[in-house]
Amino acid sequence: MTTVPGRRSSTFTRLLRHGFTDPSAAEQLLDLDDLASVRSDPVLLEALGATADPDLALRGLVRLVEAEEEGERQVLLDTLVTAKPLRDRLLGVLGASEALGDHLARHPRDWQALVTYEAVDLHPGVAEFERGLADAVDPDSLRVAYRRCMLTLAARDVCGTTGIAQTAAELADLATATLRAALAIARTAAPEDAAQCRLAVVAMGKCGGHELNYVSDVDVIFVGEARDGVEEHKAMQAATRLAAHMMRICSETTAEGTIWEVDANLRPEGRNGPLVRTLSSHLAYYQRWAKTWEFQALLKARAVAGDPELGQEYVDAVSPLVWQAADRENFVPDVQKMRRRVVDNIPVDRIERELKLGPGGLRDVEFAVQLLQLVHGRSDASLHSGTTLEALRALAEGGYVGRADAAQLDEAYRFLRSMEHRIQLYRLRRTHLVPEDEADLRRLGRSLGMRTDPVAELNKAWRRHASVVRRLHEKIFYRPLLDAVAQLAPAESRLSAKAAAIRLEALGYADPAAALRHLEALSSGVSRKAAIQRTLLPVLLGWFADSADPDAGLLGFRKVSDALGKTPWYLRLLRDEGAAAENLARVLSAGRLAPDLLMRAPEAVAILGDPEGLTPRTREHLEQEVLAAVGRAGDAESAIAVVRGVRRRELFRTTAADLIGSYGTEDSPAEQDHGALVDRVGSAVTDLNAATIAGALRAAVREQWGDTLPTRFAVIGMGRFGGHELSYGSDADVLFVHRPREGVSDEEAARAANAVVGEMRRLLQLPTADPPLLIDADLRPEGKTGPMVRTLKSYGAYYRRWSLVWESQALLRAEHMAGDEELGRDFIELVNPLRYPAEGLGDDAVREIRRLKARMESERMPRGADPTLHAKLGRGGLSDVEWTVQLMQMQHGWAEPGLRTTRTREALAAACAAGLIPAEDAQMLDEAWVLATRVRNAVMLVRGRSGDTFPSDPREMAAVGRYLGYEPGHVGDMLDDYRRITRRARAVVEERFYGAVV
Repeated sequence: MTTVPGRRSSTFTRLLRHGFTDPSAAEQLLDLDDLASVRSDPVLLEALGATADPDLALRGLVRLVEAEEEGERQVLLDTLVTAKPLRDRLLGVLGASEALGDHLARHPRDWQALVTYEAVDLHPGVAEFERGLADAVDPDSLRVAYRRCMLTLAARDVCGTTGIAQTAAELADLATATLRAALAIARTAAPEDAAQCRLAVVAMGKCGGHELNYVSDVDVIFVGEARDGVEEHKAMQAATRLAAHMMRICSETTAEGTIWEVDANLRPEGRNGPLVRTLSSHLAYYQRWAKTWEFQALLKARAVAGDPELGQEYVDAVSPLVWQAADRENFVPDVQKMRRRVVDNIPVDRIERELKLGPGGLRDVEFAVQLLQLVHGRSDASLHSGTTLEALRALAEGGYVGRADAAQLDEAYRFLRSMEHRIQLYRLRRTHLVPEDEADLRRLGRSLGMRTDPVAELNKAWRRHASVVRRLHEKIFYRPLLDAVAQLAPAESRLSAKAAAIRLEALGYADPAAALRHLEALSSGVSRKAAIQRTLLPVLLGWFADSADPDAGLLGFRKVSDALGKTPWYLRLLRDEGAAAENLARVLSAGRLAPDLLMRAPEAVAILGDPEGLTPRTREHLEQEVLAAVGRAGDAESAIAVVRGVRRRELFRTTAADLIGSYGTEDSPAEQDHGALVDRVGSAVTDLNAATIAGALRAAVREQWGDTLPTRFAVIGMGRFGGHELSYGSDADVLFVHRPREGVSDEEAARAANAVVGEMRRLLQLPTADPPLLIDADLRPEGKTGPMVRTLKSYGAYYRRWSLVWESQALLRAEHMAGDEELGRDFIELVNPLRYPAEGLGDDAVREIRRLKARMESERMPRGADPTLHAKLGRGGLSDVEWTVQLMQMQHGWAEPGLRTTRTREALAAACAAGLIPAEDAQMLDEAWVLATRVRNAVMLVRGRSGDTFPSDPREMAAVGRYLGYEPGHVGDMLDDYRRITRRARAVVEERFYGAVV
């Protein structure tokens, strides 16, 4: 053949431009005489360049042309040039599948099957594939016919005529037709066996779900029955021979290769069980012995071959068992463990390339969808689909999965399945590993439409979709609400009005009629909101009932839902995000304080779904937020409104964390270290109030003086505020100190300081929906009759000349909280010698402290109060412990640095470490102090107002008991325990405080 000068370089360049990776080899192939009539046609090069692998497509075409008989060769070439649909389909297959290219080289006339499907919208079903397999009379002819059918199917796939879901469905239909053809061949070979039995083939797995891969085991279960007059034993033997023969026809390798393995290991007892069972034998096994995973597998069961009536009887009989599987004990955890076990068994060197079983793989989507189906499908038949994407769509429509999450999972699943299909199509081998070879990755990327940089684009898209799947799998598959729904009785997950009323009464709702009205208001209608509520409410009802006041919990939930009903994230949060729903139920039904805080700003419910949402904010973080808000505000009242809003939100965060930590959830059992919980609450409320005061101070200064006050100003925390031991209803005990700036007169500085104090107190007590913060300065020198603000020099002069022992004791809690830090440090240095006197207290001072304590006990105890149950002033209560600890601090603080703390428990631990009090006595005092503090916190949480004694209302008393860890009906035990613990603490106080030991 003559070569025109310059022609080769021009062709070489065109080949490169059309995506050939080996243009030299491609030139040689195009120069073959067999392609003489088409090699100069630009349409051919463009068509080859559009394939996944132009080099592979050209090699396959050359092999096909060479395999054709002389007379048919030109017909193929002419059709290839003139018929674009045929050209696209044939070259598309040759460029994507080396295995189908091999088939065409062996059976060149099969390319004409592609001409049959001219209409791009033709999607054959089982009947069409059965016609394509009709002439198969033995395993070899069945394999050839199967590949021919697959050729047409793959052509539609690679040309984009069918989507991944349709392709998978067609593969399942082709498998169905193939199973029927194989069974027909087996029956023809053994007519006597066929005459003795009825045999049904039930597809499982992806074939049953109408979502088969190109190369996959076809999972089946065989069901047999004896024909009339035939002994069952003989019939089962005949059915077993037929089933085994059918499996061999499909699975054995011949000169034409293998179709696929037929796997019957999902049958009862797996490979150890009989291959064929009667329907009654199947049911007996499932009802008595089956494991959870077996019901999950049966979700996709579909009769496909053999006796259609028997097959449908099997499916109809096992279907109710499938939708009862979620009632099994530990169903959800068992499914979750099974998924984790699959991942754990993947070899380390393969896990990153495992497209099916690895994290973020196809199995993550399938397991999540199936688990949701099995839990919610008990009461919602719309979820009864064996096809993953159809089931996912139904879950989204029913409100069980968010629309956005479902859309992302759908997109990711389609992409990953497309990758899987194209990987398997290349050589028709069963694999789920993403290839490592650059050429394989390039072909794979191009087959998915990625042309600019196929390998990089493929890896990026794959990782992105895998990441989405992993994130949503973790979110959905391990959703706490799912296990809670599964634990409901089937009738409870969808309640009729009558059934709901009965259940409400049984759960302990005091007003079932009112509760039923709330349920109807929340869940009636056909809206998505109502659908999600119908999923949530049966579970929430149980969580509300696990409290002292379920009616209040349900009412609170209705109020929050009404307030946030049009907010798209609210119900999605409760359904999807961690323990948000259970957390909300605990908070709403545990008392008045937390719900009242939430109702004023319902959007704070988002805190309950944030993994870090229940962690208190640090003082630095809070001060930064409130000071920034003050800086943005136009005036002091606008500024303080924002500051108080922050305080309300953070109070809700703290109360919610306290309640959830005390009650516990399924995911987070109740904390056992009650002291740590008390410390966390005290520190959180203290930091919050300190930040609030800092914000009020900044707002008051900016309103009149701008950035700088004429005098340096500091707020000193006292009492529980200074001790970081505030409870929810505590006032902020403070002292105000100032120091005139250089050049400012004492009078001007005093006026400014007093004006600031007055404005701060006014702002913090403005009547709004937010709780006020009361500032109490009664611990200042001279008490209520003394000046509200003093200079540091004035404090020094007073304390040197007039200070009484009780004032020194009060200063044990003094700590700088807001304002000028240097001034605050100077104040603390000023008072340290008073609160930690050198060489300790004299005998007269000790007697004075004891006298003051005894007087307080007799005069300040409320009339009629039970001294054994008063948390603050009663026997072994807060006052007893604190005065005992403070006496040790004043006696020994000068010598023991550990005692120089404003915190009671820290000081007690330091005293114990220093040998000032036996460990057993210290433990008794600590236990009593923590318990008394928890009682005060509980009363505030339950009643919404502070109190130092147990409530008299039985329901409120029960709620306090629940907070303290007592089950319903054990209020008496709670009171007995309180009296016992505080009695022991009082005995220590009698010895350590009133006795000789100090």
